[in-house]
Amino acid sequence: MHAPTTRRAVLAAAAGTAALLAAAGCSKYGESEGSTDTEPPPANDPSAPPASNGQSAPKPAPLTATSDIPVGGGKVFQNEKVVVTQPEAGSFKAFSSTCTHAGCTVADVAGGTINCPCHGSKYRIADASVAGGPAPRPLPPRAITVENGSIRLA
Repeated sequence: MHAPTTRRAVLAAAAGTAALLAAAGCSKYGESEGSTDTEPPPANDPSAPPASNGQSAPKPAPLTATSDIPVGGGKVFQNEKVVVTQPEAGSFKAFSSTCTHAGCTVADVAGGTINCPCHGSKYRIADASVAGGPAPRPLPPRAITVENGSIRLA
């Protein structure tokens, strides 16, 4: 007959497993025995090699036209989880549309603020800093490109 497993034995085994997983997770990308490889450049790095067929990777589809973003306002793009604003004519900004308070998606842009319907958080359209409500920090910025009247996620 086997002795019953103790709580201490189970915790020790779990701690050992966690330590092994943590050590395995610390290895670098592309690292192998005797390897001198470095991490590949980011996909949007201009020094990155072209696509395998010798052509540059295609640009992402436009998110919207610049004319769709009102001056002093903005628009929320639910599927892309981004909000784009135009605080001043010709100046476009993009931010995550996930509220930093409880993770709700912001609903709209009105009155110079990006507004969350869940608990009333408001963010300024110019820099997504907190203008009101329980949000603890600004919305994180998102990279966009503005070219030929189109706005694309970068």
